[in-house]
Amino acid sequence: MTSFSKNRSMLFIALATVTLMLIPATNSFSAKDGKIIWKSSGHGPASDPSQIYHDKLCHAITEATGGRLTVKPFVGGSIVPAYKEVDAIDAGVLQMGYSTPMYNLDKWPAAGLISSRPGGLPGEALRTWFDFAGGADLLNKMMGDYNVMTFPGALSPLPEEVFFHSKVKLETLADLKGLKARCMGDGGEILKRMGAATVIIPGGELYEAMQRGTIDAFEYSTLASNWNMHFNEVAKYVYLSPTRAPSDPQVIFVNKDAWAKLPADLKAIVQAVVSKYTQDQHEYLVNESLKAVDKFKAAGNEVYKVPKEIEDALTAEAEKFYAEKSKSEKPIFAEIYNSMTEFGKAYNAIK
Repeated sequence: MTSFSKNRSMLFIALATVTLMLIPATNSFSAKDGKIIWKSSGHGPASDPSQIYHDKLCHAITEATGGRLTVKPFVGGSIVPAYKEVDAIDAGVLQMGYSTPMYNLDKWPAAGLISSRPGGLPGEALRTWFDFAGGADLLNKMMGDYNVMTFPGALSPLPEEVFFHSKVKLETLADLKGLKARCMGDGGEILKRMGAATVIIPGGELYEAMQRGTIDAFEYSTLASNWNMHFNEVAKYVYLSPTRAPSDPQVIFVNKDAWAKLPADLKAIVQAVVSKYTQDQHEYLVNESLKAVDKFKAAGNEVYKVPKEIEDALTAEAEKFYAEKSKSEKPIFAEIYNSMTEFGKAYNAIK
């Protein structure tokens, strides 16, 4: 068992402490001596709820520590190019960041398993696996010698992703052939195997890419996030299905050296505040996504479930893809995949 697993109880005990410390009148710590300053970046545009919650989290840590640890928030792309947050944390340019594991497939092929994975765990199950069934430890093992780490409570599962916002109506499997679509991570690779022409485009550039006709369709985050980004204006059709991304997890990463320098009490407070805000974001987006369905319809969008033919083909292709990768990649890939699969079986058995 790692130190993170052993300290889980400390995290949840600290939640009660943080609740008291967040009251404005409370200032238990002095900021004048030994003040620590961190820089942290989200990965999205300022209007993305994930960026908003990242910024709230940074301010909450600063307040909860009485300024002993000041975390300065930055919007995605303002310090380093979007999706390169983990590289910046590794280099010490950032001390913390809120990003999606699949943006790091260039370093860790197994990262896609913990990131909007076709056939993966739904939100509640994913967070439970991450916090209590070894998921955070496996992610740290995957990152290996990189100067980056995470901890239980740092994953916000988020609701299932929108399957596609599309200019093209999807009625049969043949409609995927040649579809110019922004699709990230393993889902993008699997859809490419099914005939789609997938590309990687940062979330903040999707609106313009659709306007210019660079792409015909795209996946991005939740209904709630996408409504706030005005995607109703650039795509007539909204397709929903949990098959490609049953959750849209994002993770708080920190620099190992910066973390090691924190006193034990500040580590506990950071973990507790992170756990609160990642869970709050998930619950908020579940509720707002329910409301967003009606907003898209009222705006003139047509909202559909993905045809079963496409869902079945995607599920079958995903199973082939992960069977192949488990054999060809480093052992950590199969270790994470098997851990998630066994947890999923146990989870589904009681549902």
